[in-house]
Order: sequence, then C-alpha cells, then structure tokens
Amino acid sequence: MRDLPLTGDALTVEDVVDVAHRRARVSLGPYLAEKMAPSRGVVVDAVNRKDVVYGVTTGFGALADTTIGSEDLAALQLALVRSHAAGVGEPLPDEVVRALLLLRARTLSAGHSGVRIDLPKLFIDLLNADLLPVIPSKGSVGASGDLAQLAHLALPLIGEGRLKAPGGPKEGRPAAEVLAEHGLTPLVLEPKEGLSLINGTEPMQAVLALAIVDAEELCELADIACAMSVEALFGTDRAYDERVQVIRPHPGQLASAANLRRLLADSPLLASHRWSDHAVQDSYSLRCAPQVHGSSRDLIAHCRRVITIELGSVVDNPVVVTDNDGGYEVMSTGNFHGQPLAFAADALAMAVAELASIAERRVYRMLDPATSRGLPPFLAPDAGTNSGFMLAQYTAASVVSENKVLCHPASVDSIVTSGNQEDHVSMGWHAVRKAHEVIDNARTVLAIEVLCAAQGLDLRADVAVPGPATGAVHARVRRDVPAMMVDREMTPQIEGVRAMRSDIVELARAGGWI
Repeated sequence: MRDLPLTGDALTVEDVVDVAHRRARVSLGPYLAEKMAPSRGVVVDAVNRKDVVYGVTTGFGALADTTIGSEDLAALQLALVRSHAAGVGEPLPDEVVRALLLLRARTLSAGHSGVRIDLPKLFIDLLNADLLPVIPSKGSVGASGDLAQLAHLALPLIGEGRLKAPGGPKEGRPAAEVLAEHGLTPLVLEPKEGLSLINGTEPMQAVLALAIVDAEELCELADIACAMSVEALFGTDRAYDERVQVIRPHPGQLASAANLRRLLADSPLLASHRWSDHAVQDSYSLRCAPQVHGSSRDLIAHCRRVITIELGSVVDNPVVVTDNDGGYEVMSTGNFHGQPLAFAADALAMAVAELASIAERRVYRMLDPATSRGLPPFLAPDAGTNSGFMLAQYTAASVVSENKVLCHPASVDSIVTSGNQEDHVSMGWHAVRKAHEVIDNARTVLAIEVLCAAQGLDLRADVAVPGPATGAVHARVRRDVPAMMVDREMTPQIEGVRAMRSDIVELARAGGWI
C-alpha cells in the first residue's frame, strides 16, 4: 500500500484518488511541525497583544465587528464549530470523506493557518484508521467554502458529532465513544483553530477531483462504445482518418480519433462493406464522434487544470503571510470562495452530459430498423414476441433528459447570507454535486450503448467478426452478460456492464487501443 507523506505542499488528483479509493496511508512529513510553527506563533502573539484579528479575537461573518474578550476566546472556537454544523440530507460517500480528511489536513499543514500540528495529525489518524465523520450532503452555498460540511468534519476532533468505524452502522456512532475505543483523544481548540477547521473549499475539491477522474474514464469508454457501434451499424472509419483530423487539430478531437482508428483497426466487419454504397457517409453520432468526444475531453482537461491549482492552494481565512520586512501578518482573504470550482464543475457536467447524449443517439440507431442497416427491430431476433432492447433506450433517453436539467449552471446563481456580509456566493457545492449525478447517469447510458453494440455484433456474426480490440471488449461483456436472443430482465444486464466499465477501459489500455 502506498504511503503518502503530508508536507503541506500541493497534492495531485492521483494522490486524492489513491487515498479515497485505494486506501493509501498518509503520514506526517518531516519538519512539518517546524513549517507550521511560525504562523502559529503569530496567532498566539496577536492574542497576547489583544490585537483585533478577524475570527481570532472577533466574531464571524456579520459579527466581524464584535470583539471577543480573552476569557471567551476558547469558547468562541468551540461554539463556531458546533453552530456551523447545520448540514442536512444523506451522508457523503465514504470515498469523498476520505478525500476530505486528506485535503483539509493538507491545507492546515501548509503553514498559513496558524494552527497546531495536532489538528492535521488527528485528521490523519482518523483517515488511517478509516474512522469517517458522518457529513450531511446538503447545506453549503460555496462561499466561505463549504462551512456546514467542514463543521461536521471537524466535530469529531472535539469529541462531538458521529464517526463511522469499519464494520459499524452506516449512520455512525457518537464520536467520543469511537475515539476512546481507538485510543484517540479529542482536542481542546485554541484561538483561530475552530475557524481554520471550517473555512475552505475542500469538500468541493474532494468531489470535483474524484469526478474528473471518473469523467476521464468515461471519455475512453465512450470511444470504445462508439467503435463497437460503428461495427454493429456497418459504419465506416473514413471520417477518423488522420489526414482529416489534423486539419482541425483540437487536442481532444485528435485523441478520440486516434483511439477510434486503433479500436477499429483490422476489423473484418468494417472490411466486409468498406466499399459499399451505404458506407459513403455516416450519421453525425458516428461521423462526428471525435469532434464531440474530443470537445468533452478538452473541457475536462481544463477542469483538471483548475483542480490541480486548487489542490496546492491555501483556502483558509484569515491567513498568515510574510510582510515586506520578512515578518508575518495576519490577513483576511477571499480564497475560500468557490467560484473557480463552481465554473469547473458546471463545465464538467456539460462535457459529460454530451458524451451521454451522443451515445443515446447511437443506441437509437441500432434499435430502429430504418437506421440500423439490417439489424432486427430493437435488436430482437424474434421482434414482436420480444421487445428486445426497446426499454433500454427509454432508460438512456430518460437520464439524458435528466442531465439536461442538471446542466443548468449553479455557478451563475447567488443568494445573500450572513446579514449581507456574504453577499455573493458561488453555489459551487451545488455544482459539484450535480456533476457527480451527471457522471453517474452517463455511466448508465454508455453501459447501454456497450450492451446494445455487443448484441449488434452478435447479430452480425453471419457476416464477419469484429476487430481485435472490439472483439476483446465483446468477449469481456459476454463473460458476465450473455446475449439476449429471448427477452429477459434488462436492469441486471445494464448494471452488469456498468460494473465492468473500468475493466473494459483497462482492457483497451492494456491492448494499446486507447
């Protein structure tokens, strides 16, 4: 198992995936305490001097002008975490919580938050023991970051809230009990620490980073599914010719076209009708696949650039920075505002929705005898008695339409909070959650396309076999999901292909086809 040292420096998207999905262990890097000490000293000195510092010796948000007496500073931090834990809805998935523990620990370790090393250390202890805070999924406007979600993440550090332990109930148990069972001691928060626990974009970061990796996989799956559909529909690979593609050299388009060329190389099915009159020109959903898939690739690549910057950023408030004389200064900041992530998440949703939209059109062409070039209606050999894949297309159409609603941008919305102090918010949390739903819907549509294309290849067996790449994918599908020559329940078939999507992509990668 990989060990990831926490240094406070930038993380990568792959670091987040390793921790979230592959349970990589995280350790405190060398000299981390020394890195964090100067900013902590600045906060302590400010408290001792009774300086007016937002969130340290004052209230929060609209209460920023309210000075807090020294005898109440500890109570201020405790009350802040408790009062901001106002989330509602279903708990976040385990992989998102693991990513969130890592990302919040990273921000606090960067040396700008003015907190003790005890805070990131306890986060890492929870992560390595797989003790996951129960965090409701709704309640953030993405402005001071995701305040509610971060407050629920922080509660177990002070022995409150709920923790889910391995093998325990999904709703978790009281954190104090779980911490005691694992020999962990709750923290007593000191000045600034409560505020540092709840200001930031890490929940948005966690969902977006994981979603981007999922979206990148879907781009590859879309190329694979399309290649199978081209063969099943007696299509042509002429539009993917490199000579055509290089005269419009968008990077994503070039990549998708190259994938399709490799996936369709040496295909006996394509060769069987290469010079047929019907193969002069295919429909847009086949012919323009590199242009559509490629545009999605390019937009997803932009989203990766955004999250890569964010994974190395400090999104706390206030922060400790150096001044012109080599000393330190506590400064209020707006780095917790989620607008960059909101825009990226909305773009990600649109990019993935288009992969699903064009895939559904290919599905439809395979089912309609007017467009399928000789395939039986709805891919049913005994159509009429059997309905074949008719309702699979309904399902694809349904979630494609749902995606259109989900692609309404959250990032152009705003609502006033905190007594008009926080008068423009990003709604980035809504954006990342919507993108996550769009990705899940797209998985379903692409699974349906692979399922239908595999059936189409079976029905073309009397003409020719598919190429090496698509043939290998077809064999992988048939290992778990038999052909449907007589109607049977569709849902297990769809779910079966959904479950093997990563296997299909890895198979194509291993073959050098994508």
